[in-house]
Amino acid sequence: MAEERVERRLTAILAADVAGYSRLMGADEEGTLAALKVLRREVADPKIREHRGRIVNTTGDGLLSEFASVVDAVRCAVDVQREMAARNAGVPAERRIDFRIGVNLGDIIIDENDIFGDGVNITARLEALAEPGGICVSRVVRDQVRDKLAIPFEDMGEQQVKNIARPVRAYRALLAERADRPSIPSETAPRALPDRPSIAVLPFNNVSGDPEQEYFVDGITEDITTALSKWRWFLVIARNSTFAYKGKSVDLKEVGRDLGVRYILQGSMRRAGQRVRITSQLIDTASGTHLWAERYDRDLTDIFAVQDDITSRVVTAIEPALSRAESQRVIAKRPEHMGAWDYCQRGFWHVHKGTRTDGITAYGLFKQALALDPNLADAHLGLARALIVQWNYGSVEDFAPFVREAREAALQAVALDSENPQAQYV
Repeated sequence: MAEERVERRLTAILAADVAGYSRLMGADEEGTLAALKVLRREVADPKIREHRGRIVNTTGDGLLSEFASVVDAVRCAVDVQREMAARNAGVPAERRIDFRIGVNLGDIIIDENDIFGDGVNITARLEALAEPGGICVSRVVRDQVRDKLAIPFEDMGEQQVKNIARPVRAYRALLAERADRPSIPSETAPRALPDRPSIAVLPFNNVSGDPEQEYFVDGITEDITTALSKWRWFLVIARNSTFAYKGKSVDLKEVGRDLGVRYILQGSMRRAGQRVRITSQLIDTASGTHLWAERYDRDLTDIFAVQDDITSRVVTAIEPALSRAESQRVIAKRPEHMGAWDYCQRGFWHVHKGTRTDGITAYGLFKQALALDPNLADAHLGLARALIVQWNYGSVEDFAPFVREAREAALQAVALDSENPQAQYV
């Protein structure tokens, strides 16, 4: 008899309950139930729908919901707690209804419309750690949203919780410190991007119709993500966030806003017999422009060799495509809107032109980058290269005015990024 396949997926989970529910019910059973129904109808349920979540199940005083995006889940939790705080203003403490919310990102088992697994259990434990009116999240959630949402988190340390073998690292959202800020913008509002270019590799689609090939396309996605993360000059979104979009039809601009990325790599795999065709494309999420696309046809004589070959070719092609796109973006940017990374990119553009005049211009740009970020290794590296360009590989005497500063800049670049071959070379 064939073993029944268990359906699993990675998802963001939000659990909420009412703090002091038994006390409230003991004091005023009918009033508490009526008030809770109003809060569900007017606050919790609409906020979950607004942030594209799904209510999985409810209890007398709580609910469990899931989200495709961990950013959406935290945004929803914050909006709920801020709305609750506004409604509770002026309400006596003994009659106040406060939610406690826990948010986690984990692998779950789907059984009909319900979800199970350690990911759900940990979420419930995080909820129990939250204070009334507060939000408690796991480490993976904090790591995923820390640069995307204007919410600070306090480390609560390792927490040994019931029925979970390993300690859970928990973080408390410090909502009160940002009470003067407006609510987190909705998904239609663009989120600030990091200074450095950022990219997300969405799970490649298996369009061959063979579910047995899922491991192959997932492997390609993971390998490309890992290989890209070795390039130091751009940020790569972790697998846990991108795999939340697996099997879903998505708007790339919305994904870019959700993940806080400027570029997205997506692709597909089709297999016919012992032949496989992989297509991939690189998209600028702001404009929707295709920056690069390629198709690879291979024989599956050695599946791991094919996987390594495709990964290598895609990563090798993406790096110069991103470099060109960033150069064009920075050159068109107004000086008052430039950050340290932008000054670096504009500086390298002049360095590559190779003239003494360009070397002088580049030197000034790298100095401006270092004024904004003294620990930016690329800025120190660029400063040394700008001085070399000014020297223009002339005589030793010609290099004398530059040698001390160039050497100090190069050594600082190595100290900050010892694995950067360009820094070692300079």
